[in-house]
This record gives sequence, structure tokens and C-alpha cells, in this order.
Amino acid sequence: MGKCVCIIAEFRHGAFRRVTYEVASEGKRLADALGVGLCAVAVGSGVADKAAELGRYAVDKVFAVDDPALENYLAESYVPLVADVLAGCDPAAVVMSASVDGKDFAARLSARLKAGLAQDCTQVVCENGKIKAKRPVFAGKCYGWCEWAEGALPVISCRPNVMDCLAPMEDKKAEVEKVQVSIPQTRSCVKSLDLDTSGKVELTEAEIIVSGGRGMKGPENYAMLEELAKVLGAAVGASRAAVDSGWRPHADQVGQTGKVVNPNLYIAVGISGAIQHLAGMGSSKFIVAVNKDSEAPIFSKADYGVVEDLFNFVPAFTEEIRKLKSSCS
Repeated sequence: MGKCVCIIAEFRHGAFRRVTYEVASEGKRLADALGVGLCAVAVGSGVADKAAELGRYAVDKVFAVDDPALENYLAESYVPLVADVLAGCDPAAVVMSASVDGKDFAARLSARLKAGLAQDCTQVVCENGKIKAKRPVFAGKCYGWCEWAEGALPVISCRPNVMDCLAPMEDKKAEVEKVQVSIPQTRSCVKSLDLDTSGKVELTEAEIIVSGGRGMKGPENYAMLEELAKVLGAAVGASRAAVDSGWRPHADQVGQTGKVVNPNLYIAVGISGAIQHLAGMGSSKFIVAVNKDSEAPIFSKADYGVVEDLFNFVPAFTEEIRKLKSSCS
């Protein structure tokens, strides 16, 4: 067995992403079950100055790969650097987030390590020293359990917003070891990033999402969803049909060919519930469907269903939420 469970932290734009804390919490639970410590590999520009704060989520030691050339994620440079660090810390398992970057990174890293990868996992357990991971298969229609052969290194990516975060330990700091590396020469580079600076909640990290589909009838009608989202403190998503129609940007698309989301509350408005969409939001904790077609497939997945014309329901619902919040303030 290896010396530790090692997580891969996501450090972007001067801060750790929330998914890193979820992964650290799951890594700690796994490390305790195996009777080993918890370490992390963090790559980025300025990451060494922030690395100690991972101790709040039970990380014992952080291997920080810090260089201005690593400001933006690039697989050609990140993968060999992390692989080299892992070779020196002898991990019992490697855990990371199944974010957009994380899925790409996990596949490349596992290939380089010649390790077995379980991608987009929703549960990880350890029984008698044997690690098992649960992940969706067949577009989320069912789930399968994965386990590793004796002596194989488990590499696990965890679906964001599924694993429970530990309560942060405010006074704990991780030991930080700054790793001196030579940045690999790459054939590609990041010239610029087109970031959404609107201040809206990012879909994959949102606790509440309001999504609209073909039933919205046009881009102008998304204003009512934006208003509802503003009142709820939510993000706005869209079905593939809405994105293909040009009503919303692809960054808002939820589904198998868009973003996989796992909010506490998912409100599907005017969405029929094609299997591709269900694959992207089916693991949400609570699902509310609003559709005037009582036979829409979305209702089979919903915890609460509203059979009503969305153009009547959404404004009334928004107003009631606003009144409720006012009475509680």
C-alpha cells in the first residue's frame, strides 16, 4: 500500500476552486479507511502562497508546483509535472475532480501512470482495504461499481457538488513543500481566456439552477428565468434544444453534451426531459419540473412536478419567493 492518498487540487486565478475542498474531504475519508495520510499536488502560478490553507480540509502535506508559466491549465505541461511528483510520493490512490479540466486531466494522467481510471464517480468506499467507486453508465440510466486489481493504482475523479465537504478546521495549516521543476516544452499554449465576468454563479458550482428548454419559445423569455434566478441566488441553465436554437450560449447547456451539474435544487422549466438532458442533471438532490404536458419524461425524474403553463407559473412563483424572502429578512 502507498504512503498516502493524494488529491489533485484545482487552482485557478489565484484561488482554489470549491471542488478542491470536496475532493479533499473525500480523500480524507478514504485515507482514514486505509490508515494513511492525505497529501495534495497543487499546480499553478502563486499556488505555493495559498497551499497551506488546504490544511483546513485535513490535507497534511501539499506538493506545490509554482511557476508563472503554469497560470493556465494546459495538459501538455500539467500532466508530466504531476506524474513526476506522484512518482515521488507513492500514493495509495489519486483523487481529483471530474470538472471540465479535471476529466481531461484525469484521462491523460491515468494513461501516463498506466493506472486504472474511474471517471465521474458519485461514491467512493473502502472495504477491508479494497477501494470501490460508483459511477454512472449508459448516459446515467444506471450505475456501476468499479474496483481495481491487486497492486493497481486507483485514479478516481469525483463528480462536482456530490461529495460532502468536511467542516473546515480554521486553525489547521498543511505542510507545504515547493517542488522545483523544469517546465516542459509544449507544442501549444494558452494565448488568452474568454471568461464570463458577469458575476453570475458558475453552473457546475451552483447550489440552485433554473433551466429553460424549448418551451421558453424564444430567447427574450429567458428574462423571467433570470429574474427567478436572481431572487433565488441561482444560476441559469438551458437544454440542448434551447442552445441549438441560439437562445442561450453553449456555456449554459446542461446535459450529456453540455455540463453535468449536481445542485441541491434543479428547476426545469419547459424542458421535456430527453435522456441526454437527464444525464446531465439527474443526480441533483431535488428536481422541480414545470411543464404543461403532464406526460413529459421530465416528470419521471422530478421530486416535484407542476403541470402548468410556465408563462403563468414562473412570474407568480418568483413573486411568492420574493415575498417570502422579504418576510424573513
